[in-house]
Amino acid sequence: NLICCQLKQEMWGICIFMAAVDLDEMTFTFTELLKCLKISVCKFLHLSKEIDVNMDTISTKVECTISRLKIKYNILLALYQKFTRTCAEISSSLFTKLCWIMFLLAKGKILQMEDDLVISFQLLLCVFDYCIRQLPPALLKEPYKSIIAVSGHGSSRTSRQGQNRSARTSKTETDIKVIEELCKEYDCSLDEVKNVYLTSFIPFLNSMGIATFRGLPEVEDMSSKYEEMYLKNKDIDARLFLEKDETLQYENLERTPTKNQIEDFPIVPPQTPVRAAMNTIQQLMIILNSASDIPSDNLLFYFNNCTVNPHESIVKRVENMGIIFKNKFAEAVGQGCAEIGSQRYKIGVRLYYRVMESLLKSVCIFFFYSKLLNNDVFHISLLACALELVMATYASRNASQNVNVETDLSFPWIINILDLKAFELYMIVESFIKAEPSLTREMIKHLECCEHKIMESLAWQSNSPLFELIKQSKDREGQADEPEPANYFTQPLQHNHSAADLYLSPTKSPKKKVSSPFAYSFPESQKPYKSSSFINININTDLTLFVIYKQISPPVYCLAYRRLNNLCLRLLPDHPELEHLIWTLFHHTLQNEYELMKDRHLDQIMMCSMYGICKVKNIDLRFKTIVTAYKELNNANQETFKCVLIREGQYDSIIVFYNMVFMQRLKTNILQYASNRPPTLTPIPHILQSPYKFSNSPLRVSAGNNIYVSPLKNPSKFSEGLLSPTKMTPRTRILVSIGESFGSSEKFQKINKMVCNSDRHLKRSPELSTTPKPLKRLRFDIEGQDEFLIHVPAFHCITVICV
Repeated sequence: NLICCQLKQEMWGICIFMAAVDLDEMTFTFTELLKCLKISVCKFLHLSKEIDVNMDTISTKVECTISRLKIKYNILLALYQKFTRTCAEISSSLFTKLCWIMFLLAKGKILQMEDDLVISFQLLLCVFDYCIRQLPPALLKEPYKSIIAVSGHGSSRTSRQGQNRSARTSKTETDIKVIEELCKEYDCSLDEVKNVYLTSFIPFLNSMGIATFRGLPEVEDMSSKYEEMYLKNKDIDARLFLEKDETLQYENLERTPTKNQIEDFPIVPPQTPVRAAMNTIQQLMIILNSASDIPSDNLLFYFNNCTVNPHESIVKRVENMGIIFKNKFAEAVGQGCAEIGSQRYKIGVRLYYRVMESLLKSVCIFFFYSKLLNNDVFHISLLACALELVMATYASRNASQNVNVETDLSFPWIINILDLKAFELYMIVESFIKAEPSLTREMIKHLECCEHKIMESLAWQSNSPLFELIKQSKDREGQADEPEPANYFTQPLQHNHSAADLYLSPTKSPKKKVSSPFAYSFPESQKPYKSSSFINININTDLTLFVIYKQISPPVYCLAYRRLNNLCLRLLPDHPELEHLIWTLFHHTLQNEYELMKDRHLDQIMMCSMYGICKVKNIDLRFKTIVTAYKELNNANQETFKCVLIREGQYDSIIVFYNMVFMQRLKTNILQYASNRPPTLTPIPHILQSPYKFSNSPLRVSAGNNIYVSPLKNPSKFSEGLLSPTKMTPRTRILVSIGESFGSSEKFQKINKMVCNSDRHLKRSPELSTTPKPLKRLRFDIEGQDEFLIHVPAFHCITVICV
C-alpha cells in the first residue's frame, strides 16, 4: 500500500508538470518538482514514458519539453563526469566548485541551444584555462604546475589591456601553453578552442565584470548569478551534481561501444560521450587533412575548360551562403557563437570542394561537366550535403546513450536555411557518398538517414517539385495509371548513378508512353553517356520522369515494405498471409492515390493500410495496438500518429485521418479485399541492404603485387583515438595503426624483409608480370607466419601475403 501511494503521488506530480507545460503556467522549477516527489531525473523520464504508453495523451508540446530536459540532463551528466576526472588531474578540490558553477553560467549565457556537446566541452576547457592561470603553481599538479611556474603566477592576459579591446586581442605565446596542453590531452582542435575563447568566453568574462579581475572570483557571486538564470529557465539545477544529489543520480547504462561481435578480438574499452564526439571530429579532420576552402588547381583546370567559366559564380555563391549559414547558426545556437558557425562552414566548404573534384573526375567529357558546373541546384545541393555531414559530425548524438538526438540544427535545418528542396538534396546524396570513399560508416549511415527522411515525408511536402512533376507527366500522357511490370519488384535495385546522371538527363523518347511516373521504364540504350542527345535540366521545372523513376520510386517502395514487414512481424505473427494484402493496398495508395501523401508521412499510410485490411478480414487489431507497436520502431516519431493533416490547417490523430480521409478515398478498394476475388497482389519488392556497404571480400590493390585491401571488421570500435593494435587484432599478427606510436621497429623490419623476399620471388618468376598466379582465399581466422595486417585511419586493412 505504501508503494502504491508513493507511485500515485509520483504520477500525480508528473501530471501536474505536464498540465503546467501545456498551460504555460510553470510556477516551479523541474528540480523543485523532483525534490518534492523524491525521484531522480531518470525515474521521471521512465514514469512519463509509462504515462504515454498507457494513456497516450501527452501533447507534442509536453513531449518536446521532456525531450529537451532529457537531452540537457545527458549533456550535463557527460560533461560533469569529464569535469570530475579532469579536476583530479589538475588541482585539489579547492577550485572544483567555482570551476563548475562558472562553466554552468558561461554555458547558459553563451548557448541558447544548450544541447551542443562539442561547444559546451570547449567552453569547459576555456574555464579550466582561466582558473588554472589564476592559481599559484603550488596548488596545481603537473604538467600545469610547470607551465604556470615558467610563465609566472598572475601573468597578464590580453583582457588586462582594456575591457573594450580584450575580445579582439589574441592570447600571448605564454598564455596559450595551458590551453594547448588541455587540447592535447582531450584531442580537441586548438584553433576551435581558441576561437571559442576569443569570440565567446572573453565577452562572457567582460559581461561578468571579471575580465580584468586578478585572482578567482567569489564562489557565492557566481552561484547567485547562476541561481537567477536557473530560476528563469525553471529546469535543472546542475549545481547539485557537486553534492551528488539523488535527483541527478543516473542509471548505470552501457557506454558505447557496448559489445564486440568478433570472438577473435578482445572487447574494446568503452568510450565516454565526450571522447566519442572528439573522435568523430578527428576522423573528419583526417579526411580533410589535405583539403582547402578554395578551389584546387585541378578544379581550376576544370573551370577553365568549361564553355562558361563558373569559377566566379561558384566562389560568390560560397561566400553568400557562408553569410547565411553564419547568421542562421548564431540564431539557433547563440549570438556569441557566430564565429564558431563560420568556422564550421569553412570545414564544410573544404569537403564541398574535395567531393566536387572527385565527382568531376567521373565526368570525362568537357561538355558534360561544363553543364554540371553551371547548374546552381547541383552546387547548392552538394554544399548542403557537405555541411550536413559537418553538422552531424559535431552533433551530440552520442550523448544520449547512443540515440540520435533531434536538435535545432538537425536535418532538415541545413536545407531550410539554404532554401533547398529536400527532393533536390536527395539527388546528390548517393553520388556524394561514392565520390568520397574515406567517409566512415557512421557518416554514411547519417546520410542514409537523411535519405530516408526525404523519402518518408520531406519529398512529399506541398512545396516539393515532386507533385508538380507527377501532375505534368499525367497531363502529358493522358492515361490512367497502370501497374508496374511483373518483374519490377523482383529485380535488384541498381545504384549506378553519377552526378551527370542526376543533373544531365537524356531527352525523353516520344515513342514511349508513360502512364504513371512510378511505372516509367527507361530503355537501356538511352541511359546517360550512351545517348547522343543531352539537355541541361532545371530541377524545379523540367526534371524528367527518368530521374523520378530511377531515383525515387524503387527506394521509396523498398523503404515502405521494409517498415511494413517489421510492423507485421510484431503485430501479425499468426496471420503472415495478411502482409501481402496490406502491401498491395499500401502500394496501390502510393502509386495511384499519391495525393494522400501531400504534407503527410509514409508511415501514416502504412498504419492505415494495415488497419483497413485487418478490419475487412475481421482481425481484431485496434489502432492503439498498431500505434503502440509503431513506437518501438527505430524510425518512429510520435508526431507521426498524433499530428496528421486532415485538411488545410487542421491536424488530428491517425484514427481521425483514417475515418475522415483515408477510408473515404479508398473505401471501394479496401472492400475488394473482403470478397472471394481480391485484387491482384503486388509483388514483394526485392530488398537489399545499404548500397554503400563496404565489400567483405579482400580486393587486390593491383595485378602486379600481392597486397590486398579488406574492410576493418568493426570500424565502430575504432575509438579512443587510434586504438592500440593489440586491442584490435588476433594474437599472432603484426598490426600497425597509422597515426600512433609504432613501438618497436622490428615490426617494420620484418615486414620489409618479407616484401623484399616477395619482390625477388616475383623477379625470378617472369610469368607473374603478365598473368599473376591466383592466390588462395585469404583466411583471417587462422594462425600464419606470413600474413600481416596494417590498419589505416580510413578503416581498411592492408594484408600483405608473401608467395
